[in-house]
Amino acid sequence: MDLQDSPLLKAARLCPVDVRTEEAGISVADVLEYLEHDEWETALLLLEELGDAHPQLPEFWNLLADAARLMWLQEDADWCEWRCGEARNGAVRADLCLTSAEDGGRMSPIPLRGVLRPVWDIGLRTPEDEPLLGIARLWVEGRDPLEPGACGSVRLLPLTFEHWQHLKPGDVITMHEIRTPIGTARITEISLPVTAGS
Repeated sequence: MDLQDSPLLKAARLCPVDVRTEEAGISVADVLEYLEHDEWETALLLLEELGDAHPQLPEFWNLLADAARLMWLQEDADWCEWRCGEARNGAVRADLCLTSAEDGGRMSPIPLRGVLRPVWDIGLRTPEDEPLLGIARLWVEGRDPLEPGACGSVRLLPLTFEHWQHLKPGDVITMHEIRTPIGTARITEISLPVTAGS
């Protein structure tokens, strides 16, 4: 990868120069140093951390996804594409507890990487006083799929974020497959779409 055309260099230039990661205090200058020494994977990871430290525009995450694909790092590319969706549309983080299979829940675990698109009772009602269900892609955080009856941290990417904006940390929503509730999630964070100047 040529440094001047590198999507990593372009992404680094989108970061505010004064942004630092909380734990290690990594900055854009550190990323540039790794790029100068052709340490592409390390630079990618550091840019992901900078994206966690300060909200970044969808373009930033798209550039990281492009770089990950160029390095044949498909899991990183999938993650950066997910983060691009969060930046573009807004996102919800929650602690999800699934109903056990014995109690009518799923028979199989929830896959990790944003494949499932369940519906959620998010507390809104239709004019006929029926629950207005929202659809959101689901990303299980961690390294293992979420087993029936287990609890774990998840990220939700709502199809229509405007319907979710009334939620706040501490609110509880219900996950459904077809009409059967299969889990409950307690909201821990709501992230609005990232715009220039955020």
